[in-house]
Amino acid sequence: MIKLSIFTVATPELEPEQLAEAAAQAGLHGIEWRYKMTSADTAQEAPSFWGNNRCTINPSGGLEELDRFKRAADRHGLVNLSVTPYLKAGDLEETERVLQAAQYMDAAYIRLGVPGYDRSQSFTELFELGRTYLKDAEKLCRKYGIKGLVEIHHGTIAASASGARRLVEGLDPNAVGVLFDPGNSVHEGFENYRMALELLGPYLAHVHVKNAGWHVKETTGDGSKDWGCMWAGLKDGMVPWRQVIADLISVGYDGYLGVEDFSGQFSDSSRMLNHFSEYIGGLLAEKPSDV
Repeated sequence: MIKLSIFTVATPELEPEQLAEAAAQAGLHGIEWRYKMTSADTAQEAPSFWGNNRCTINPSGGLEELDRFKRAADRHGLVNLSVTPYLKAGDLEETERVLQAAQYMDAAYIRLGVPGYDRSQSFTELFELGRTYLKDAEKLCRKYGIKGLVEIHHGTIAASASGARRLVEGLDPNAVGVLFDPGNSVHEGFENYRMALELLGPYLAHVHVKNAGWHVKETTGDGSKDWGCMWAGLKDGMVPWRQVIADLISVGYDGYLGVEDFSGQFSDSSRMLNHFSEYIGGLLAEKPSDV
């Protein structure tokens, strides 16, 4: 049965206990804990997704920090689904540290590093770096019993399902999988959803739920349009979530749908979680289990 989760990058103003309580009240089933160092200066800023995010595990906090987050989920009957860092491809030492944290948290997943692409280095070089790293990371994931995820993300060499599949091809799908993210693919990497899911096959491990859309930023002197992509509410962007969910069901997906809403549509995270649960949960209820 498909279940619902939250990646805490999207709930920056909540402390872990507050997030766990709000997620449970909204009917969610699991938590993907953001894992990243927060500097002393950043901690003084207003809460934000990628800055002072109060729902982030600080790696320097040791077991006491991990216990704090683990207990928050356990207390509300939620699964500690993932420890989600921002790893660099090739950094095996940090990858192992994250795997150790995930194992302690009884988490199923971590997010692995994928080389970014910005025209400064050739795809061939980056692909070789990514493949070498993932082959080594695969061994570590087997060692710790945690699956490492390659996220489909714009600005990387895994911007599409095709790109991600090529990157993980031949690796053990029990140790390395792909995080399918249609919202990211609005920015870059769009493919037919059903085809993308079929292409990922056994590597399809997790799904993130958000939305985005394109708009004209300005018209230049020669009349050319300068377009930009922005985050949007779950119902307002270009991802047709009813279709995506139907396609997920059609390929037999039975994992989690994890909300990662950056739209700022709601004034607080609790309202965002309730909206996610009502909307996506409602779409899941529309579909017969035997599709």
